[in-house]
Amino acid sequence: MTALHPRPAGECRYDLVALGEVMLRLDPGPGRVRTTRAFSAWEGGGEYNVARGLHRCFGLRTAIVTAFADNDVGRLIEDLIMQGGVDRTFVRWLPGDGVGRTIRNGINFTERGFGVRGARGTSDRGHTAASQLRPEDVDWDHLFGDLGVRWLHTGGVYAALSETTPETIEAAVTAAHRHGTIVSYDLNYRPSLWQAFGGKPRAQEVNRRLARHVDVMIGNEEDFGAALGFETPGVDADLSNLHAANFRRMIEDVTKAYDNLRVVATTLRTVHTATVNDWGAIAWAAGRFVEATHRPGLEIMDRVGGGDSFAAGLVYGLLERGDLAAAVEYGAAHGALAMTTPGDTSMASLPEVEALVRGAGARVQR
Repeated sequence: MTALHPRPAGECRYDLVALGEVMLRLDPGPGRVRTTRAFSAWEGGGEYNVARGLHRCFGLRTAIVTAFADNDVGRLIEDLIMQGGVDRTFVRWLPGDGVGRTIRNGINFTERGFGVRGARGTSDRGHTAASQLRPEDVDWDHLFGDLGVRWLHTGGVYAALSETTPETIEAAVTAAHRHGTIVSYDLNYRPSLWQAFGGKPRAQEVNRRLARHVDVMIGNEEDFGAALGFETPGVDADLSNLHAANFRRMIEDVTKAYDNLRVVATTLRTVHTATVNDWGAIAWAAGRFVEATHRPGLEIMDRVGGGDSFAAGLVYGLLERGDLAAAVEYGAAHGALAMTTPGDTSMASLPEVEALVRGAGARVQR
């Protein structure tokens, strides 16, 4: 049991709504940004990826709350969102100034990495429309009350985009709880995003404040320390001796400090090379820990979005199965499959996820 009590699906328009920025990802394939002459275009964003995965893979009803500059780049991102099937009712369109001095759309140049060359991202997202979204721009009571939402997902990426995005998140999560909506938050610490807003001390100040409004907290091996200040004991600087036991002790400290948390979950990753990682996950609820199947030597095509796909599978398991063990298995399997394809978002199907949960191999299917 997880002590989560989702609203009945029949009284809600949406199973999950995500709050965050959606960027245009420009992908040089196996090459380098600095030398490429051609890019593939994808959409992606830490919060949005969860909503897309929940719809495309798991068949749930999802929507995104975000904003775009109303130009051709914004409309391209919209077209990609349409292909993902995420509801765009709560997308706010803002008039641009012609050159992006005041309102822009976010762009992310991301290399996948290979072998000893790690994945690398270069964001261009200053003054974006989503970063200027304010609490009063959305009728939260209409969304969570009149329409009905079972689950709200947001996170530390969106909180880092401007001085005002934490206020927008706080307004959303407060309204969500007012109407019985479960709130999940992925810490998703990115040093480059906080660089202009006070660095790690500011990140911890913001995330500690928002953590008081969270039911399900998600992170990776670095997030709980960097974003909340809970250092993981016994972990080397290169994370080479990362063990679930260390996380058990840390999560116990986190849940003592934030007694509002009902579920805490994290991926467990040891990076051997950019294309070979050990992969697993652990979750806590009601004083109980469960671990997903550990997958050593997981081969990776594109690691970006693996954590978001873990979050999508976890939410599906908690929302539809109400079982922590199933949720962490679905999350780990979905995350593993998402990293076998290019782009931020999952291309997996529910039967593929369920087969991997059951231990299916990679033999050809024909």
